[in-house]
Amino acid sequence: MDGFSDLNLFALVARHRNLAAAARELGVTPPAVSKRLAQLEKRLGVRLMNRTTRRLSLTPEGELYLANGSRILDELQELEQLVTRSRAEPAGLLRVNASFGFGRARIAPAISDFVARFPMMKIQLHLTDRPMSLQEEGFDLGIRFGEVPDARVNARLLMKNRRIVCASPEYVKRHGTPLLPHDLTRHACIVLRENESAYGTWHFSRGKRVETVKVDGPLASNDGSAVLHWALEGRGVVVRSEWEIGEYLERGALVPLLVDWALPAADIHAIYLERNQLSVKLRTFVDFLGEYLR
Repeated sequence: MDGFSDLNLFALVARHRNLAAAARELGVTPPAVSKRLAQLEKRLGVRLMNRTTRRLSLTPEGELYLANGSRILDELQELEQLVTRSRAEPAGLLRVNASFGFGRARIAPAISDFVARFPMMKIQLHLTDRPMSLQEEGFDLGIRFGEVPDARVNARLLMKNRRIVCASPEYVKRHGTPLLPHDLTRHACIVLRENESAYGTWHFSRGKRVETVKVDGPLASNDGSAVLHWALEGRGVVVRSEWEIGEYLERGALVPLLVDWALPAADIHAIYLERNQLSVKLRTFVDFLGEYLR
C-alpha cells in the first residue's frame, strides 16, 4: 500500500508543480514532502522531477509515472465505489478551470448546488482570463467556448451559445443602425481584449461570404463585465455572448445588430482528458452541469 500512498503524493505534487502548495494541502511541511519524493525516486531508481527554486517540472519518466498512475488511482476509486455500492454517490476531488465571467456567473453557483447534493465531493474552481492546459496544470475539467482546441481531449456540449453584435437603443438612436459589417468602422466599438485573438478584429460570415472588420473606439478592456456595462450606458457597439446578454435583449436594454450575419461559434463545452472519461465523479459532475445550464 505504500506504493499507492507514494503515487497519491506524487500526483498531488505534479498537479501543483510546487512543494509548498502540495504540503499545505496535505497539512505537512515542504521538507517532509521533499524527503518522501526523494525516497520514491530512490526506490524506483529514476528521477521523476526536476526541481528549481520556483517550479517543478516532470522528467519523461515522471510524465509516464503520472499518466499511468493517475489511471490506476482512478480505477482504484472506481473499484472502491463499486464494492461499497456507492456509484450513485460520487466522492473525491475535482479541479475545474473556467473563465472569470462565465465561471463566476454560472459555474460557481452550479458547483455550490452540486456539493450540496453530493457532500462527499470536493471541488476546486480556478478562474483565469485564458484557458489553462489540463495536462500541464493538473485540471480534471475545463470549460471552453467555441471550437474544441485539441483532438487529444474529450468534449461534451453543455449549452448552445452565440456571439451577438449589440448596442443600447440610445446609442442606435443617436448614431444609426449598421447594415453591413464594414459599417462598424464608422461606429464607436467597445473592444474586448481576450486570449490570443487579434485585437479589435471581428469576423463575420453569411453563407459563403466572409468579412473581417477592424473596429475601434474610445473604450476597451480585458474585462467582459466592464465592456457590457459601457454598452448598457450607450457608449458604443459591443460583441457579447448570448448567455450573458439574453436578459438585456429580452427587456430591450440592448438591441441586436447585423442579425443576418454570424460571428465565430461560441458553444460551451466541458473538456477532459481521455484517462478521466470513465471517472464516476467527473461523469456525474458533467451530467449535472449539462442539466443545470439547460
